[in-house]
This record gives sequence, C-alpha cells and structure tokens, in this order.
Amino acid sequence: MATRDGAVAVAALGLVAVLLAASVPGAAAKVCTNTFPSSAAVASHTERAADQLRSASSEPDALRLPGGLADHAHGHDHEQHLTPTDESAWMALMPRRLLGGGGGGSAPPREEFDWLMLYRKLRGGGAGVAVDGPAEPFLSEASLHDVRLQPGTVYWQAQQTNLEYLLLLDSDSLVWSFRTQAGLQATGTAYGGWEGPSVELRGHFVGHYLSATAKMWASTHNDTLHAKMSSIVDTLYDCQKKMGTGYLSAFPTEFFDRAESLTTVWAPYYTIHKIMQGLLDQYTVAGNSKALEMVVGMADCFSGRVKNVIQKYSIERHWASLNEETGGMNDVLYQLYMITGDLKHLTLAHLFDKPCFLGLLAVQADSISGFHSNTHIPVVVGAQMRYEVTGDVLYKQIATSFMDIINSSHSYATGGTSAGEFWSDPKSLAATLSTENAESCTTYNMLKVSRSLFRWTKETAYADYYERALINGVLSIQRGTDPGVMIYMLPQAPGHSKAVSYHGWGTKYDSFWCCYGTGIESFSKLGDSIYFEEKGGTPALSIIQYIPSTFNWKTAGLTVVQQLEPLSSWDLHLQVSLSISTKTNGQSATLNVRIPSWSSASGAKATLNNKDLGLVTPGSLLSVTKQWNSGDHLSLQLPIVLRTEAIKDDRPEYASLQAILFGPFVLAGLSSGDWDVKASSAVSEWITAVPPSYNSQLMSFTQESSGKTVVLSSSNGSLTMQERPAVDGTDTAIHATFRVHPHDSTRLHDTHSATLKGTSVQIEPFDLPGTVITTNLTLSAQKSSDSFFNIVPGLDGKPNSVSLELGTKPGCFLVSGTDYSAGTKIQVSCKSSLQSIGGIFEQAASFAQATPLRQYHPISFVAKGLRRNFLLEPLYSLRDEFYTVYFSLGA
Repeated sequence: MATRDGAVAVAALGLVAVLLAASVPGAAAKVCTNTFPSSAAVASHTERAADQLRSASSEPDALRLPGGLADHAHGHDHEQHLTPTDESAWMALMPRRLLGGGGGGSAPPREEFDWLMLYRKLRGGGAGVAVDGPAEPFLSEASLHDVRLQPGTVYWQAQQTNLEYLLLLDSDSLVWSFRTQAGLQATGTAYGGWEGPSVELRGHFVGHYLSATAKMWASTHNDTLHAKMSSIVDTLYDCQKKMGTGYLSAFPTEFFDRAESLTTVWAPYYTIHKIMQGLLDQYTVAGNSKALEMVVGMADCFSGRVKNVIQKYSIERHWASLNEETGGMNDVLYQLYMITGDLKHLTLAHLFDKPCFLGLLAVQADSISGFHSNTHIPVVVGAQMRYEVTGDVLYKQIATSFMDIINSSHSYATGGTSAGEFWSDPKSLAATLSTENAESCTTYNMLKVSRSLFRWTKETAYADYYERALINGVLSIQRGTDPGVMIYMLPQAPGHSKAVSYHGWGTKYDSFWCCYGTGIESFSKLGDSIYFEEKGGTPALSIIQYIPSTFNWKTAGLTVVQQLEPLSSWDLHLQVSLSISTKTNGQSATLNVRIPSWSSASGAKATLNNKDLGLVTPGSLLSVTKQWNSGDHLSLQLPIVLRTEAIKDDRPEYASLQAILFGPFVLAGLSSGDWDVKASSAVSEWITAVPPSYNSQLMSFTQESSGKTVVLSSSNGSLTMQERPAVDGTDTAIHATFRVHPHDSTRLHDTHSATLKGTSVQIEPFDLPGTVITTNLTLSAQKSSDSFFNIVPGLDGKPNSVSLELGTKPGCFLVSGTDYSAGTKIQVSCKSSLQSIGGIFEQAASFAQATPLRQYHPISFVAKGLRRNFLLEPLYSLRDEFYTVYFSLGA
C-alpha cells in the first residue's frame, strides 16, 4: 500500500510540474474569477438579490447595501489568477480534437459525442478507462437512522425547532414556480424572498428542502414529514415528465443559454445542483427510487447542454462558464456515478471541477483572496469526492492544502470564513471585522471539508475544527426556539448584534436566502458526525463529537449511549459517560474516543468500569478494545481550558486582538462597542466564573402604565423606564435585569423572596458586573456608602410591591416621575419634601419585584476591562443582544 501511495504522489507532483510549466511567460493564461465580466457589478448573492428585489420594490432604499459592503465585494471581481489546471490535457483540449480525427486529416467528424474519448482526455490520455478505487479505506459515517439525539439538550432543541419549521412550510407554495414553469396548474401562493417568481435563483431552497427533509426524517422518522417530502417529489416528478426532456427547474432553460454565452444570469447551475442533490438525498437517505430516476434524467439533460457547448464553441468556453457559481455540481455528479457507474456521469463531474481554482490549491498557493468563498468551497468538496471515487491522491492534497490555508489565514475564532462573502488577503482579518462576516453557507460547506478529511486521516484536528464550527457557526444562526428565524452572516465586529446587519434575522416565508437552505440542512443532520465506523475483522467506532445521543451500532451488535453532565463555568470539566448494551455478551469491538486539543492532560481522567485507563493525551484518540458486555461504562473527565486566541492577522498593530474561548465555546462579551480588557499573563487572573448562586439574586422591577408594563432599565449610564420587551433575547431584557445582593455578603438568599424587604442591597446592572448604581444615579465600580439602597415595602401599599430607598437618605426614593411611561428618566424624590396628590408619588416610587427578564447562562464569566467589566457568554446562546467577539488585550 505504501508503495502504491508513493507512486501516486510522485505522479501527482509530476502533474503539478506540468501545471506550473503551463503558466510560464509565453503560455496563454486564463482568467479565474467569481462571475462573468458582464456580471461584475453584482457578484455576491447579497448584491444580486438586492438588485433583483429592488426592481420590484416600492422602497428601493430599504434594499440598498450598507456603506462599504458593495465596495468590498466589487473590489476583487477582476483579479487575474493564473490557472494551472488539474489535468494537463485541459490546456490544449479543443473542439477539433474532440470532434474530428485529427488536424488536416480526412476522417469524418464524429456524429456522436464520445464521452469515453473525452474521459480519456481528461485523465491525461491513455487507453484505459478503469477508475481506480480509493487509495485506502475510509471511515464510514453512521446512518442518521441509527442516531438519536437526547431530548432536552441544546442539539435536540435545535433539531426540533428546525423540524417545526420544515412542517410549517406549505408544499404548494414551495413548488409553485416549478408547476408554473412546467405549464401545470399552480395552486396556492408563491413564497417571496429568494423564492419569489421573479427572482432568478428561485427553486434553490426547494432543493435544500428535499435534502433537509430526507435527513430530518432519517433523524426522527416523523411520519408527517415523510408524507410531505414524498408529495413534493411526486409533484416535481410530474413537472419533469410534463417538460419531457429531463429538465427540471423553477426557471426557463433560457437562463442556461445566457450562462453558456457568458451573459449576466444568477447562477442557474447553483440551483440545479441543489435540486439534484435534494433528489439524490431523497433516494440515498429516504429510499425514494423515483427521485433517483429524476436525478438521472437531469444529469442526462445537462450532459447534453455541456456537450453542445463544447461542440459549438470549445471546452475553454465551458471552463469560462464555471466562473459563474455552479454550487457542488461536481460533487453531486460524483455521488451519482458511485450509484450508476455510468461513465458519462463521471466525465460530466470532471467537467465541473473548476480547474483554474483547484490548480492554485494543487500547487499549495494561498491565492484565494478575492474569490467568492461559497462559490469555491463546494468545488473543493467535489474534489474530495473525486478522490474518494478515483483514488487520485492529488485531490486529497488539494483538500488538505485548502483546509490548511483557511485555518492558518482566513478563519475567525468561530471557525467561520469570508467577509462580505469574499476571502480577503491572508492573515489580515482585523480590517474585515464587520456585520458581514462568516457567511453561514461557508460554515456549512467547511464542515463538509473537515468531515471528509477526518474520515480519511483520523486526525483529531479536523474533528476539533468541526466541533468549533458546529457550536459557534451553526448553533449560532438560529434565533433560539423561533422556527424559521435564522441569520445570513455572523457579525464579528465589536458591539454588534445578529439582529442588526444587512440581512438581520430572516422571516419564515419571505427570506429563503442561500443560508436558509444550508441552515435547514445543518439542523437536520446534527447527528451525522458524532460516530464513524471502521469495518474490519474487529469493528471499530470513532466517537468524535460530544453530543448526548444514542447510536444503534448494528455492525458490532452494540448500543452506545452518550451522556454529558451539564456544563458550567464553575466546574471546569467536561464529564462524558458512554454506556454500552448488547444483545449478546462478549462482542469484541474497538471504541476510539476523541480527546480534544482544547483540553489538558493535567487533571484528565478516563475510566472503564471504574478502572483508571492511565494517561489521557489531548489531540489524540483514546482507543479501547475489548469484548463488550451490557453494563460496560466508559467515563471521561476532561479539563476545559479557558484561553485566548489571536485574530489571524500578522501585522504587529493587531497583535492585541484576541478572542476568548472556553474549550470549544467562543465567549462573547455583552457590549455595545467597548472591547478593551485588562489582561495579565494568567487568564485566571482577569477572567472569573460567575457563581451559580448569582442567578437567585437577579430580578427586574416593573410598573404598569396605560395598560402596558414598563421596566426599570440601565442603559448608556442612565436609569429609565422602558416598555417590557415582547420577545426574549433582547438588549432591553439585558438592561432591565439587575443583580441585587445584600450589604451582608453572607446573606446569599433568594432575592425573589419577600424576606428581602427591609434589606440593604447593592444594585448591579446585569451586563456591567462589578459596577453598581449609586444614590446619585450614576454607575460606580467603588462599593462606597452611597451605593446601597434599602428595599422597603411599596409605598403604594400593594402586597407585592417594593420601593427603593436611598441608604444614605432615609425617606428618599427612586421614582419614575408623574407619568412613569416608557423613556421616563428615573429621579430621586423625598417623601418629606413632596406633597402627595392622589397617591401619585407613592405610585411612582413603587415597583413590582418581578422575575428577571434574563438569567446568567450556565457558562458565564466576568472579564476585567479597562473602563468596565464584561459579562462573557457563549456566542451561540445570544439572540438580539449586542456583543463583542474580539477584545483588545492591554496590560
């Protein structure tokens, strides 16, 4: 095996040498761009959608791009890239050589397009047609049918929220444009957003929906969902049959005429990929054989189109058409070939490998700046499938090089990549921090890249990346448990919110962005990368993600139950329990469990049936081989290290920009822009955990005004009354929550109890730990005598109300004024100096002691700042709150 691998590597290096030679002065270089020259003004999805929707909008300004975004996106469209290709024959492959018997000869042109000959050309010549198998066996993914997430966990809740959304969507609305395009009667009403009838990308979300529902059904076996997705496949089948050519789309074939003539059009092959992949998933995951027939018909249809382009123009024209986004056309066609064995499908897949981009990666050059990120990551995913299908080690090297380039120079702490949908210069991310970072689609596809690399190599670094991107980049895009509310970008700039960006939160029925499509897929397959099987004489199972779940390991005849103790910032350990049950005792198998690199060997412990297994090494797989019996129990206790991580920017002036992580969790500081922290050498000296008891000290203070509830709020250094927020997860909820703790620090009783009345307390705004409100209505980090208030029975005499009396001025209280409406500033008034008329004073000075609008997350820390302290919480848990990911660390 080693000899064969070495020979393949030598051949690959020889090919790279040919590619480099093709790029020397005098050789004709091609241009590798993000789209056609005529489309340069609208290169990103965001801009194209705005351009098309603006034309139909009565309020065009609402769709205008924020300042700087358009300039950033356009700045790279005409960058010239040399194009060493991944097949030497491609450089000179011309129509005459494809269609005729040779230059100047008398042989007649071929009447039929010879896919076999084209395949040989793409393989670099030679008479053989055999496709080599993979260079080595890979780990196999566990079937989603055999994995069940543990109810009540974060992952299970995210899955259920997504399931609810998939069931909410109306089938007739989803297929409306397909029926219309096919000339069938369309019922119901078309959806809006990017699925609108006038939007050129229409139909893309339906393809994602087919993939998502197939995987969600496998993950849950929800019967209603199965019936829904099957009915959509049936409708699309009718549409395809009505058109009669194998073509299936929600838009006309004229879009492909424009693509083939290099004329402006919005990525028709991108949408076709989504539809083909969705149908293929309906077959491979959900077992719908009709869907396979449909995707084969589509492949035949588009092989005809590609053939015509090559015959009419040249193969160079086809390569040029790949400068428009084609999604993962190569990927889905390689998958299809694995099922059909049809050489035409394999050759067509080769034709969608974008050679000018893969060639750059083949020579391990970090020249990806200026490329549209999510146009090109799927091409790499397809190259990975090429490696799996053909065993061509060059494509393994391409994927490995690409992952190294992203991780070393182009990824944020979340694992996400891209700014305004594009890659910037390497190791220069500080200047890219904005609201438009880390497009969700790119994270979805980078997870695919890392997943395959782990399956090939079993290197835990790829699993570590997967964990980081899944937690911070995927779980972050849902708005809590609101079905169908997701984000496009994940802001990384200081003092920004997921809700306040160009797109903000989407809506259930009028967004349907590209990131909605990948979003519904991501939350449908949360169980697909926890367990990987290695078949052989002794079956082996790699457990690489810590997600509470149950796996029915049929190959070994075992059931594995993974459980986690709830994580807390107060307990710096991840505690994992793996319980085994078996129908027949004595089944021999191997468990390989990832020990993450973010842990520490000091304090790490692994036990099997309470027996210590010895040294546990972070960044490795802990391997246990035995004859397993029911009741066997493998336990892990892994220290979770709190650490900082520098932004990927090698310019000295940005060396202080650091993200804070707790194990794999990116911690965001609640902040509207301040990012200066007072760091020291040991993280533990300037970051401390929030004690669990603090949640019992939280409360909100409310009043009733004109039938509405208003809340006491601390924001921008002043106290006001604000309208109680209608939804959770807002900055208003943050500002209206206070930690109220007694003067006597030993009295850590529940502040919700009535016994708090008569207590001297300090009032600390939730998002400003260590800062208290003073009797002068200012904020101070100094705990002086003027920072205490007496909580006394409400002056209005109501049983559940309290009044806040100044500790240094008995008889003086916080009051909301005479109208105490939203926006009213809090004042200090004294009962002895103010005559009460009709109880107005008593009412203004009385508050209901309410349940806090916000709680501390179980993973919460306080970081010392230069001007104020920061409350740190996991980024994924935030919704509309304003936050900071990167801090400026100063002494």
